[in-house]
Amino acid sequence: MEFLIFFIIGIAGNTVGTLVGGGGLISLPLMLLMGLPIHSAIGANKVSNTVSSLSSFLVIFSKKEVSAKEALSVLIFCLGGGILGGLTASFLSGETLMILAIVLLSFAFINSFMGKGNFDGTSTFQLNKKTIPSLVGIGMYDGMFGPGSSTLALYLYASEKIAYIRAVGLARIGVFASCFGASITYISTGKILWPVTLALMLGAIIGAQLGVRLARKLKSKHITPLLRVVTVLLIVQIVIDYIK
Repeated sequence: MEFLIFFIIGIAGNTVGTLVGGGGLISLPLMLLMGLPIHSAIGANKVSNTVSSLSSFLVIFSKKEVSAKEALSVLIFCLGGGILGGLTASFLSGETLMILAIVLLSFAFINSFMGKGNFDGTSTFQLNKKTIPSLVGIGMYDGMFGPGSSTLALYLYASEKIAYIRAVGLARIGVFASCFGASITYISTGKILWPVTLALMLGAIIGAQLGVRLARKLKSKHITPLLRVVTVLLIVQIVIDYIK
């Protein structure tokens, strides 16, 4: 029964996470309610997200909706940021990380009303003086803390007028890059409970594939409102955790 519950959690969390980010809103609280230690819950999330995000990216890449050049650009800078974030996190308190998360998500939420970006564009992703530091910053944030990193990435791609399915593909390879290093850390320190993690991973792969298929059916005008709802829920969850 426990295997089935974590399998379902993986499906639900990664379906939402693939579409608009914020899958941790579902998976992490439920795993904690199931009695998992916090580090084991985060580790299970990182390992399952590494595999599921790669699987969903490969589907989009195979249809040539994201180029190898675009993916490599995102991978390199998110991976570098993730490594820096992991190193930085050891010097910051949990309270500081939560405040940072609230500030970043609030800024992204407000900027979504002020900016002209949307997912109707047909631009390819380009590295420039805005996107390079943004990718490194998102990678650092994911390496330090994590919740909402995909959501922040989607805001970035919207501002660059990237089509939604391309943005999803780029967000997925970014998640793979930043979670890969973290997964190695959690595995090497023995924090992974493998039966739970494998159940979550199997569900996550299915959820990621379901998310990609649903993404093709969503109209671009619906994406930004969904992003805003997820952003508000993420901020509320982090604020509640901070108060506790």
